[in-house]
Amino acid sequence: MKNNLYLTIIINPILKTQIQNFINANLKTDLHSLLLKKSPFPEVSMQEIVQQIKGRNVAAKKFPFLLKEGIIFPPNLNLEQSSSEATSKYKSQLFSGEKFLDLTSGFGIDAYFLSENFNEITLVEKNTELLKIVEHNWKILDKKATFKNENLENFLDKNYQNFDLIYLDPARRNLDKKKVFLLEDLSPNILEIQDELLNISSKILIKLSPLIDLSYLISVLKNLENIYIIAFKNEVKEIAVLLNSKKTLGKVKCICANLESDEPDFEFIFDEEKTLNSEFSDLLNYVYIPNNSVLKSGAFNSISQKFNLKKLHPNSHFYTSNDLTKNFPGRVLKVEKIDSKQIKKGDFYNIISKNYPLKPDEIKNKYKIKDGGENYLIFTQTMKSKIILRSTKN
Repeated sequence: MKNNLYLTIIINPILKTQIQNFINANLKTDLHSLLLKKSPFPEVSMQEIVQQIKGRNVAAKKFPFLLKEGIIFPPNLNLEQSSSEATSKYKSQLFSGEKFLDLTSGFGIDAYFLSENFNEITLVEKNTELLKIVEHNWKILDKKATFKNENLENFLDKNYQNFDLIYLDPARRNLDKKKVFLLEDLSPNILEIQDELLNISSKILIKLSPLIDLSYLISVLKNLENIYIIAFKNEVKEIAVLLNSKKTLGKVKCICANLESDEPDFEFIFDEEKTLNSEFSDLLNYVYIPNNSVLKSGAFNSISQKFNLKKLHPNSHFYTSNDLTKNFPGRVLKVEKIDSKQIKKGDFYNIISKNYPLKPDEIKNKYKIKDGGENYLIFTQTMKSKIILRSTKN
C-alpha cells in the first residue's frame, strides 16, 4: 500500500504531505476567498486545492468511508452524480455472485459497495482521468478490480463473458446539459441495449431519476422484476429497477425504503394496486402519514389494505384508526381535532398541509406561529369537511 501511495504522489503532487496539511487546515475556509489567492505550492493550482477541499466536505456528508489519507476527489459534477454511501450500501445487501460488472463506473461509489459480495469485479469508464482517480482510491482502500478505460459500447462489442450482476447509472443530461428522464434519452439508451445485457447477465440493476414515472418503466422495460424506491431521511433519492433474464411474464414488485429511519420497507405488487379499494372514515384516534417512498410508489390502496387503515379523503393520502398500528412505513400521530381559535400566536409547530387551501407558509403567517417543536399541526380534510388536527402524546 505504501508503494502504491508513493507512486501516486510522484504522479499527483496533490498528495504531498504539506499540500494535504494545507487542505486539512482549510476545510472550513471560505472557498471563494481561497480562489482569489495564489497557491502557496508551485506544483498545484489553487483550483486543484479547492476541489479537494470540496471533495472532503462532500464526502463527510455523502460517503464518509472516503475520509482516509491518500484519497483523491474528482470534479464537482462527478461528486454530485455519485450515489451516497447509504443508498449504495442498501443496494449492496440485495445481490451476490461470482462476477460483477459496472458499465458506468463514474466515481465508483455504487461499484465499491455493490461488488462486496462478488469475487470478480470489472469497472468500465470512458473518462480517463476519472478512472485513474477511482483506480488510485481503490488501491488506497485495498479493493481489487479490473479497470476498463473505454465506452461501454466498445466493451460490449468485445466482451465474451457472462456476469451475475450488471449495474448501470446512465447519464441523465443531453448534449445541451439539460436533464432528461425517458430511457431512450439517457446515455446509454437503455432500451437499445437491454436485450444485449440480458444475454450476458441474469440480473441487470439500473439506477434512475427519482422523478421517473413507474408506469412508464413497466411499459418499456423487458423482464422487469423489481422496482426499488430509495429514500434517505424521507427524501426520495433514486429509483432502481432490476431486470431478470429468467423472468418471463409476471407481476412487478415495488419495494419502498426510507433509509436512516426505523421504518420498515414496504412491498407490494404494482398491478394489484389497481384492483384494491380503500375504505373511508371520519377522524379516529390516530393519523398515519406514509413516507415519501411509499407516496412515490402510489400504493395508496395497498397500504390501506395491509395495515387495515381507513382513509380520511381520496386526495389526502392520510389514514386513520382507533387502535395503534405498529410497523407503519411513515409517521404515526395520536391526534385531536381542534378549532382554529385554539392555535396560540407564537406557538411552535411542525406544520403539514395536504388537500387544504393554504400552504404551510401561508398557515404560519395567518396564525402567527413558528416552525419547530415536538407537536404537529395537520391541515387537511375528511369526506365531510376541512379539519385542523393537533398531535398529542401517545
